[in-house]
Amino acid sequence: MIIQPIIDLAALCAKKGIKHAVLSPGSRCAPITLAFARHPEIHSRTISDERAAAFVALGMAQQLEKPVVLVCTSGSAAFNYAPAIAEAYFQQIPLIILTADRPPEWVDQWDGQTIRQNEIYGKHVKGFFQFPDEFGHPDKAWHANRIANEAMNMANAYPAGPIHINIPLREPFYPEIGEKFEFDKEVRSFDYFQTNGQLSQESKQKLESSLSQFNKVLIIAGQQRPNQKIQEVIEDIAGQGLAVVVTDTISNLQSAESINFHDHYIGNSQFHDALRPDLIISFGKSIISKSLKLFLRKSKATHWYIQPEGYSPDTFQSLGKVIACQPISFLNFFREKGRSDMDFVKKWAAMENQVKNKIDAMMTQAPFGEYKAIGTCLKYIPAQSKLHLANSMAVRYVNFFGQRAQEIICNRGTSGIDGSNSTAVGCAFTTKDPVTLITGDMAFFYDRNAFWHNYPMNNLRVILLNNHAGGIFRLIDGPAKQPELEEYFETRQRLSAGYLAKDFGFDYHLANDERSLEMGLKDFYAKSIHPKILEIETDSTQNAKILKWVKEMVAEDLSDA
Repeated sequence: MIIQPIIDLAALCAKKGIKHAVLSPGSRCAPITLAFARHPEIHSRTISDERAAAFVALGMAQQLEKPVVLVCTSGSAAFNYAPAIAEAYFQQIPLIILTADRPPEWVDQWDGQTIRQNEIYGKHVKGFFQFPDEFGHPDKAWHANRIANEAMNMANAYPAGPIHINIPLREPFYPEIGEKFEFDKEVRSFDYFQTNGQLSQESKQKLESSLSQFNKVLIIAGQQRPNQKIQEVIEDIAGQGLAVVVTDTISNLQSAESINFHDHYIGNSQFHDALRPDLIISFGKSIISKSLKLFLRKSKATHWYIQPEGYSPDTFQSLGKVIACQPISFLNFFREKGRSDMDFVKKWAAMENQVKNKIDAMMTQAPFGEYKAIGTCLKYIPAQSKLHLANSMAVRYVNFFGQRAQEIICNRGTSGIDGSNSTAVGCAFTTKDPVTLITGDMAFFYDRNAFWHNYPMNNLRVILLNNHAGGIFRLIDGPAKQPELEEYFETRQRLSAGYLAKDFGFDYHLANDERSLEMGLKDFYAKSIHPKILEIETDSTQNAKILKWVKEMVAEDLSDA
């Protein structure tokens, strides 16, 4: 007989609007699995590989902006969730992690599939909750309901994030034949309400006085979902020259008014004096450019960080104020009261325009390689496609090309290569629009189990940059100068996606020059009953030379200006 508090756990999820669960097979977790699989309002999917399953759930929750449930069995299965949980924590994505466990008396007793699961994810979850291991007293059921409510509220409260409920279970794990689950629609639920996070009149007066001390204001938008209201305000701020607005591709706020090509010139110290701000205003999460971070740390400019709640990152080592409000509230205030020195604004704009005008010319002149291939592919990706970018070079290449029309998604919480495929697959489960993943070979083959399931994803398109190595290490001075580069850093490999495509039912095209790439892109987004892979094969050494040439061409033009 399945205990009722487990059934009530699924009922509570449904009542709170949590409608998706990703389950990984196991025996100890059978009662939880059955409770979610049998609930009529919850769509459950099975992903066998727990590491892939967790990133699939992350990709879904990212788009739905609601928690997705994860269920796994006891033991090392729970550890396999860890990379995605860390990513969800730093990207502030809500997940409900339910791990089955042995009863506490059997931990450390050499029992099978038994490890120490209490607080297994450490500080990478917003909260850990231990479910009761027996329900002989009515207070135990009340306790289970209370912590489930608290956990689910916590997952969605700002800043959102993963929570972990560990559930010790005793046999029997399976219901009797014909046993029905009674899902209580009136299961007890209590909710958490947040305020709107608007600036008070008193706060505005104090901030206006503080703003008057600064002449060179730079606004930086970190990683976030697209937001039309914020987009309109920062375009207005930049268009009026009230501040320099710097965006990168993962901010989803790029426009013709913002600074998008900074990665091409901000690392050049000869321009630092002219571009140095005295006030940095930032909101959102991480930014891509290491050069920009280093420049701003050296600038010693005062930093104001805008967020409604949560811990306060001191990214630029100069945090002066944490302003607890919604970014849109502060930006509307700044549009009315903010001012910047026009010479400062014009210097940034002049650098930006010079690089922007150079990019198209360099695309024409560049020999075939990853740089040119990415530039070509970006012209074909539909505006309505969700665009997932793997870490290492894929996200950097796209950032080099400036403003994008698509929503950009990248696992920059921890910036690992694991889970890029799975996150894109999870996204594809939430929409009928195309989902495009641009990835390198190391990230792609590392996460091949993302495709090991039985669910359709015919809207998924994968652009694979296969240089048969970890090409980014040729661009980093340290490893690039070592004799062990190829064996121990690049990790040379001979894999081709053609075999994977056959295994998992993808349509497949291989491109290794401009003509074959254009042929592959011609019908890449045509409707199909299968997902598609476009594999672009290039040489790692040549790719590094091309990027070096691009940087030299930009630097030469700017020096002549």
